[in-house]
Amino acid sequence: MEPPPPNRHAVLWITSLSNFLTPFMGSAVNVALPAIGADFDLSAVGLGWVMMAYLVATAVFLVPAGRLADLRGRARVFRAGLLIYTGVSVLLTVAPSGGTLIGLRAAQGMGSAMIFCTATPLLISAYPSAARGRALGINVAAVYLGLSLGPPLGGVITEHLGWHGIFGFTSALAGVTMALATRALPPDPPRPTGGRFDAAGAVLYGAAVVALGFAFPRLPALEGLALLAAGAAGLAAFVFRALRVRHPVLDLSIFRRNPVFLYSNLAALINYSASSAVGVLLSLYLQHIQGLPADRAGLALLTQPALMTVFSPLAGRLSDRVQPRIVATLGMSVMTAGVGGLALLTAETPLPAVLGALGLLGLGFAFFSSPNTNAVMGAVAPASYGVATAVLSTMRVAGHVVSMGLVMLVLSLHLGREPLGPAAHPQFLASLRTAFPILAGLGVLGIFASLARGNVERSGGA
Repeated sequence: MEPPPPNRHAVLWITSLSNFLTPFMGSAVNVALPAIGADFDLSAVGLGWVMMAYLVATAVFLVPAGRLADLRGRARVFRAGLLIYTGVSVLLTVAPSGGTLIGLRAAQGMGSAMIFCTATPLLISAYPSAARGRALGINVAAVYLGLSLGPPLGGVITEHLGWHGIFGFTSALAGVTMALATRALPPDPPRPTGGRFDAAGAVLYGAAVVALGFAFPRLPALEGLALLAAGAAGLAAFVFRALRVRHPVLDLSIFRRNPVFLYSNLAALINYSASSAVGVLLSLYLQHIQGLPADRAGLALLTQPALMTVFSPLAGRLSDRVQPRIVATLGMSVMTAGVGGLALLTAETPLPAVLGALGLLGLGFAFFSSPNTNAVMGAVAPASYGVATAVLSTMRVAGHVVSMGLVMLVLSLHLGREPLGPAAHPQFLASLRTAFPILAGLGVLGIFASLARGNVERSGGA
């Protein structure tokens, strides 16, 4: 067994900082959306694009950035992503219009993609296999810590400094992370020669993702269906090309005869599809139906990420000793039970019952996420860590888009364009009784996908 690199703790700190940064910014911006809308006179749809532009751009660049990282070096792409993220965050503090802000958010998503697809491979490469689950658990806990601190700190920053302060804070934190990465990350090892970047495949993939990202908010209108068909056709063309070219942007052979990798990624996609929009629905429910003020609703919603933060390191360590399939499937089952419980919400549901369901969501997600990541990375060779992480990150972002798309479709069918006032409360409750069973049904499918992956082959050493 090779000794672990002497800088592994520095790598853990740097990657954990980057994993904290992006979810913190995202959850903090959620709180600042009303202030952004007031400054730029943006509609609800425009505010939605403040978030959607970031998600779609992240999804577009994840797989190409993963391929570039495997070709050119992970540390190099990681530092470049931090540089882009920091610079764009500075520009966001002085964005003069809503359109400019949305465009800059897309550029920020590109930087995030470069960070996402390289942070985990850098961490995995620094730790021996027997300690990776613990390190991944700490990394995942940093994500959930960012999600937990984003709403309260974002609210304080917005209240006292304006929404610009959120981007100023994140640019400062990103700059510190970039400085640490420049100083402490080891140089990239020599890369194998002969590989090429499939630019045409990257364009096909990006166009398909953009079409799908634009489709969901427009369903079930004809325009949305046309975009959905175009996106599906684009993905089919991308797969066809990837199977024929010598150096595809995504080597699909990584899926062949590798059920652990295939089903672990499928389970991740379903997990995020089943859970990502829960917070949006519950925020509306707690404030409009239960009548809680925004600060108390925010504190209630902290239940889920707080439990994720506490239990993710434990789940990661457990997956070093017990097959990740078992731990992750248990987590998916607990999360699905929490989502299913929310299908029973009424106007009179006591707050402790809502908190209990959120607790199940947080506990289940903690025991799914880091073991599932451990399974994905344990199923591929080190040379494929970049692409494997890009695929897993794409599943996460795609799950966010699918979850929000399904919820927007349900709300549109039940509420149309009617404002969410007291007169619309019965329709909103009906939409909850439609949305949560759908999301729970997805969770059940995820349980089977998680079980189907099989066991990870443990190496005896590093």
